[in-house]
Amino acid sequence: MNFIGHAQTWWGNIDRNHEQAAMYPQGPVTPGGLTDRYLADYPNMFGDLSAGSGRNSLTRDEEHAREFLKRHQDKLLFGSDCPDRFGQGEQCIGANTLEILGRLVEDEPTLEKILGRNARRIMRL
Repeated sequence: MNFIGHAQTWWGNIDRNHEQAAMYPQGPVTPGGLTDRYLADYPNMFGDLSAGSGRNSLTRDEEHAREFLKRHQDKLLFGSDCPDRFGQGEQCIGANTLEILGRLVEDEPTLEKILGRNARRIMRL
């Protein structure tokens, strides 16, 4: 059985010193948070990068995000959270998350994993 972590508490806990009341923490990440450890320690644990929480985890400390994406490239899943099929709805942040991933991920094979290959693998599609 696989588990996919998502939302504010999951992504806030990339930081070892995360203040649990903070839904969208800002500033530098202290490595070694629960999320990082769960992804490293449990082969059936994955992370969904959708919504504002996923985007915030990428933008609050881009140096940390680059290494996090590289380290967990086989465990991360892109999600758009777009309520329309064109990716341009008012609440859609997927296009922005794609731009951020394109900037932070250093090679095409890793980006392909995050954008779909990992999801297909764990869902056996």
